[in-house]
Amino acid sequence: MNSIPSLAGSHLRTYQTIFQHPASHNLAWREVHALFRHIAQVEDEPNGNLKVTRNGQTLVLHPPRTKDVAETDELMALRHFLERSEAAPSGTTENETDWLVVIDHQEARIYRSASPGSIPQQIRPHVAEDFFRPAHNSKDFSRGKEKPDPNSFFEPVAGVLNSAGKILIFGTGTGTSSEMDQFAAWLKHHRPELARRVIGSVVIDEHHLTEAQLLAKAREFYASHRLTHP
Repeated sequence: MNSIPSLAGSHLRTYQTIFQHPASHNLAWREVHALFRHIAQVEDEPNGNLKVTRNGQTLVLHPPRTKDVAETDELMALRHFLERSEAAPSGTTENETDWLVVIDHQEARIYRSASPGSIPQQIRPHVAEDFFRPAHNSKDFSRGKEKPDPNSFFEPVAGVLNSAGKILIFGTGTGTSSEMDQFAAWLKHHRPELARRVIGSVVIDEHHLTEAQLLAKAREFYASHRLTHP
């Protein structure tokens, strides 16, 4: 997802919920409609449908049968429309932008641009016990700190990165305690074509950095990379 500086509050939460992984089952249609009226042109058709137009892309929403977005295909239609209708930064195509992945064992946040105000797509591991692997350090067995299974967590992240050009990864810790290092190793083994697009992996103190500071660090890294790799 690219930069939408005017998105905040309930609209931002709705936008992020549409892209949440695993998929959310608590997304209300009224919140979706409110978001679309904020970021797109919405036309009420005589048959009750809503015609949503954004950056040349169109989506027709039929009158909802339930209060919430209940079907997976409905959620995916919303997600794909937002992806298609995102405008890449001026003068670039999507796979020319500077992507950023911020990852730990609880979630991955994927920014399709390091531009100020960029909104991340959030990928979280499955919560079922079967999807977690034993941790080498006993402290990682405490509730909420279990280590996610690589395939159930990393595969969806890699799927989002398929259209990326250059990729920068931020993470905390080192070695077996670093989900960033585990993800980079997983990419080399399972998705070597994506691994070749990774231009750097940087250890950060995420808890002491705001989102704006994270994106600023990413832009600094990319600027330095371009000077040394023209």
